[in-house]
Amino acid sequence: MHRFLPHLISALRYSAAVAAALSLAACSAPEPDTAKPPRPAIVVHPSASGAQLAVYPGEVRARHEPALAFRVGGAVTRRLVDVGDRVKQGQPLAELDAQDLQLQRDAARAQLQAAETENRNASNELARYRDLLQRKLIGESQFDAVKTRHDSSVAQLERARAQWKVADNQAEYATLKAPSDGVITGRRIDAGQVVSAGQTVFTMAADGEREVLIDLPEQEITRFAVGQAVTVELWSTPGTPIQGKVRELSPAAESGLRTYEARIAFSADANTEVNPQLGQSARVYARTDAKRPTQRLPMSAITADGAEAHVWRMDPETFTLHRVAVSVTRYGHEYAEVISSLTPQDWVLSAGTQLVREGQRVRPVDRQNRPIEMDDRLAQSQ
Repeated sequence: MHRFLPHLISALRYSAAVAAALSLAACSAPEPDTAKPPRPAIVVHPSASGAQLAVYPGEVRARHEPALAFRVGGAVTRRLVDVGDRVKQGQPLAELDAQDLQLQRDAARAQLQAAETENRNASNELARYRDLLQRKLIGESQFDAVKTRHDSSVAQLERARAQWKVADNQAEYATLKAPSDGVITGRRIDAGQVVSAGQTVFTMAADGEREVLIDLPEQEITRFAVGQAVTVELWSTPGTPIQGKVRELSPAAESGLRTYEARIAFSADANTEVNPQLGQSARVYARTDAKRPTQRLPMSAITADGAEAHVWRMDPETFTLHRVAVSVTRYGHEYAEVISSLTPQDWVLSAGTQLVREGQRVRPVDRQNRPIEMDDRLAQSQ
């Protein structure tokens, strides 16, 4: 009996160890997976946006801003004005080396003098031969030959006069003069530089009417038309609206910026009463009407896969999200305008758009994390 006691004790210890292991395994077994509760999602209604008051920053510019250039080429010998200088009509702005042009003018003058001498001789000879013809001392053929030489001298004289006039003008063109009163706004030359005919050397803002230059994004250019009424406010005189209208719309976008220039003309009395100055900052207020109905959504509600933008619409019956394609017509600081199949009654996810998937079930809340429970008043009051 005592011989089997150690074996019995070992067997009992083994059975207890196995039972403990089975019990531990049973405790550590994974519990059955339970459905996770739907995540909260902030949803909003899209709002209709038709006519609205848009604001665009701008700068006061001159109505006429000619680019000044020499009509002949050459080396610049003197630059007489700089940026910011006020000039008068006819005032010299810069000069070219006119030595060659003056030599050409002298040669043209010499040719003109020779042509005048030839014409005088031909005229005297024609008068003498006319007298001889009347006295029947010469024949008609002799008189016709002299008359032909006289007519040729007259033509040569006219040509010499024209050539001298051109040469004289060319010499005068070596001095660039202001076409009107104004202010020099740009300079692209300096003494010693060689320029070609027609190359812009100065830009000038002519005195007279002033207007505001603004840049329009390409998605908004279709909302404006020449003659459209707008309101202008200068930064120097806030709270003083000035009536104006769209005078000009650029037909092509600026390279790189992809914006279109628009020039806003002041009303007839504004240039004298307000007296806007060049370079002043201004704001242009325009009430624009969209040609197609658009909807207003928070910028955070719009996402994209590649080039196609979309939003997430929530099914109010199943609380599941579904993708809806949209076309963005205008981006703002907080909101964007879109064209889509959405209706004002639809619920659209306004935050966390990158963290959801098609068909995902959500729990709708407002921005204060209050459950909406399909109560429109909470969504509209956020």
